[in-house]
Order: sequence, then structure tokens, then C-alpha cells
Amino acid sequence: MITLNGITKKMGVRTLFEDITISFNKGNRYGLTGPNGAGKSTLLKIMMQQEEPSAGSVSLPKRTGFLKQNIEAFSHMRLIDVVMMGNTRLWAALQEQDRLYQEEITDAVGMRLGQIEEIIAEEDGYTAESDAESLLEGMDIKANMHHLKMHEIPLDRQFRVLLCQSLFGNPEALLLDEPTNHLDMHAIGWLEKFLYSYSGTLIVVSHDKHFLNAVTTHIADIDYETLIIYPGNYDQMLVAKTAVRSRTELENKSKEKKAAQLKEFVAKFGAGTRASQVQSRLKEIAQLAPTELKASNIERPYIRFYPPEKASGQVVFKVEKLSKAYGDKVVHKNLTFDVVKGDKIGIIGNNGMGKTTLLKLLANQLLPDSGKIEPGHHLQVGYFPQNHAEIIDKKSSMTAFDWLKEKKPGTYDQDVRSILGKMLFGGDDAFKPLSALSGGETARLIMGWLMLCNFNVLILDEPNNHLDLESVSALAWAINDFKGTVLVASHDRGLLEEGCNKIISFNEKGMTFFEGPLKEFLAQ
Repeated sequence: MITLNGITKKMGVRTLFEDITISFNKGNRYGLTGPNGAGKSTLLKIMMQQEEPSAGSVSLPKRTGFLKQNIEAFSHMRLIDVVMMGNTRLWAALQEQDRLYQEEITDAVGMRLGQIEEIIAEEDGYTAESDAESLLEGMDIKANMHHLKMHEIPLDRQFRVLLCQSLFGNPEALLLDEPTNHLDMHAIGWLEKFLYSYSGTLIVVSHDKHFLNAVTTHIADIDYETLIIYPGNYDQMLVAKTAVRSRTELENKSKEKKAAQLKEFVAKFGAGTRASQVQSRLKEIAQLAPTELKASNIERPYIRFYPPEKASGQVVFKVEKLSKAYGDKVVHKNLTFDVVKGDKIGIIGNNGMGKTTLLKLLANQLLPDSGKIEPGHHLQVGYFPQNHAEIIDKKSSMTAFDWLKEKKPGTYDQDVRSILGKMLFGGDDAFKPLSALSGGETARLIMGWLMLCNFNVLILDEPNNHLDLESVSALAWAINDFKGTVLVASHDRGLLEEGCNKIISFNEKGMTFFEGPLKEFLAQ
């Protein structure tokens, strides 16, 4: 069990949450939700005791698994050792055992070694290495890598090792902040099964709606400056939360209507002979005070890719024998396929398989080594890069408004402000400097550009990164509704299932072009 006692956190004059007192029970799996900026990661850090609350305290089980982010601290350690460090008591015992074996074996040393053997046995230390290997295999990190140093493997694999570390040693509680980042679909599926069978207390932050729906038994939603627990998964929480607020709003309208009628009576007869009835009505009016509704976080951007000003030709891209390599590493070889008008193609595959490379080739950001991409007639291509810095210079002195207006010269100011408002840049936020934008704000600004410019082809590389759940849902709807053509690379199954009608999949054997949605592809 994890217990929060009177937790309050203020950021300057802003209150993120106030006087949260709540217990997270063993056997329950909680999704911690709220929009970007609501304080999810802050609350998780307070629970991990990595950040101090403004007031209150946290009680944790002795063995709690945390998903660490300080990857550099493990740079020169073997993968297998990094995972086993997840059980701090076992790791300390193994380290002390190794040190004592280097010393002269006196009676005192022998006695201490006996005590250490007991600790190792209690902590399942004799199966620890094989347990760690099983976790690494589940994260698709092969046996030939287990004894490498962390800095010798790709960065995305290093993050997977830290995830294995948090899961190691049968922790009584797990606190995971965005565990699906850097995971492909295979690894996400394995993690879902692992957590579904986990018997401790789980608290997880994730922008992957499909993952939350698959894993959670409860949602802990940060809203109204507090934390509200809803039974069920994310979709069930949205229904319940919206229903509660709608019901309260209707009750308030009913109270206001009745109070208005009573006030009419009081105004009419207040100075007359019906004094007792007037007093009765005044008491009733006092009892009809509407329930206070604080500002809620039920707010999502309004993403709509408007109909293109000019339709593309029927064949959008004709790809023939396309090849691309970086030095000795061949990424694509002899790819051949067509993209036709109206296609909504989801691009999937493990990291490093060339999804970004293909999108850059199609967006004319890279040139192929051989083969060709023949673009169709009247293409107007909007490209959303995985690395936002490719199109937004955070060192610039420009504001969000300046940047967006510059993207379509001649646009009326009110049209730019309208797009910014739909992307949640209301009021003075429209004039935020680019340097002050968060990852989520930067992603929404680029979305605003794609909306403003009426492209007929959209190429989106991991557009859901840095977006909260509400924004990803809005993006999926927008892709599905768009009258043009879309190619989108993502690991977010909800986005791909709701937005795409075809799949390009990459694996070690090459590329598969599947004429159908993701569910049918995965079923095969």
C-alpha cells in the first residue's frame, strides 16, 4: 500500500494539488492521468521521494520499484548488473560478498559471509541472474547483449534496461513514469501481460490509452486541484467523469431556474401581507445555492485537418526499388509500393528498422541511394518530424504567433489566433516565446501549422510523443476525418487503430505492406 497524507504542491502562485490524503491499495493498478502540466510527473516524484511536497508526507512499502531516468549513472555497468540493482538489499549483499572474498577469511569474516548467504537466499539471489535475463528477453534484449556495458548498446535499449530494473525482485509497489516510451509493440505487449499479472500496487503514468485500458483497474485523475479515484480503466473514467460534471451542471441550472422563480415571488410580495411565505421562500433560495464547479481539466485541442485547397493526383507516391544505407548499415533495400489518394497508412516496427528514414525520404528530407520515389500531381506535403528542433528553433526570439503567421504569409491575424486557440494557446499564451514552450506545446504548435496550411498529404513521425491522452485522441479523430492522405509512424496502437486503414510493417526480414487496419494485421 502507498499512502499520501495531506500532500500539497504549489509552483509559485499556482496550486497543482492541495491536501491529497489517499491510499493506493495492494492488488490495484492505478493509471495516474491529467493533461500536460497538471502535475502527474511531479506527484510521482513526490511519491518516489525525489521531490519535496509543499506540505504532507508519503508512506511507501520497503520494496518499491521506480523507473529511473538517470541513464548516465549506469553507463559503464553490465546490463545484467543494472537490472539486479533493482533489488537494493540483494545487490548490497552481493557487493559485500564479493568484497569479503577478496579479504583474509577470519572468523568474523566467515560469520558475516554466513549472514550474507542468508540474505541472498531470502532475496532469491540464486536465481537472480536468470530472473534478470528473463526480464531482458521480454524487452527484446538478446542474450548476447546481457553482459555488455550500457554505453555499448543503443539508447532506446538502455531505457528498456532501466525498466527491467524497476520490475526486478518482486517489488511490493511499482511507480512507473511513461514506461512505454522507447518500446515497440512487441515489448509493450509483453509489459502489459507482466503488469496485468502483477499482484502489488502499481501507479503508472502513460500517454498510451490502449496501454492504460489494458493494464489498469483504477484511474487516479488529477483535477480540480486534487486527486480523484475512479474504478475501471481510462475509457470508463472518461464516461464517469463527464457524466458527474454534466449531472452537476444540469442540477445547477435547475436550481438557478427555481431560485429565479422564488425571487420573483419575494420581489412581488416582499412588502405585502404574505411575510411568512416570503421568509419561507428566502430560506429556500439560500438552500438552492449551486454546487461550485472548479475549472476542470476536461479540455482537449480541437485538431482538424481542413479539406485541401487542391486535391492530389490518384497516385500520391510511386516507390520503386528504393534503397538507403548509412555507411555499412543497410536500412532499406529495394522497397516497392504505391501510396494512393485517401490512404491512411500506419508505419510500425522496432526502433532502428527505418521508419523515420522512409518518412524523410518521402518528405524529400533525404535522398535515396538507389531506386526512386515518383511524387504524384499537385502534392502539397506537410511533414511533422520526430525531432521538433528540425523545424522549430527554440533559440529564436519569435513567439508562437510569429512562427505560425510566418508559415503562411498573408494570413489574417484572427485566423492565426483561431488556430492557436484550438491548440490551447488562448489569451497571452499565443505570444509565448518559442524558447518557453514545453514538448507538448511545441507538438501542438506544429499541429497548428499543419491545420493552417491545408496540405493534401501529411507525413507524421511519432506525432503523439509529448502529447497527453486528450491530444492523442483528438489527433486520431482528425487523421480519420482528413480528406487527404496520411502516413504516420507511431507505437501508439490507439492512434493507429482509430486513424489508419493500411499498415507498413518493418522487421528483420524487410517490409510488409498490408491492405487493412492494424487489428487485422496483428490478428495475422
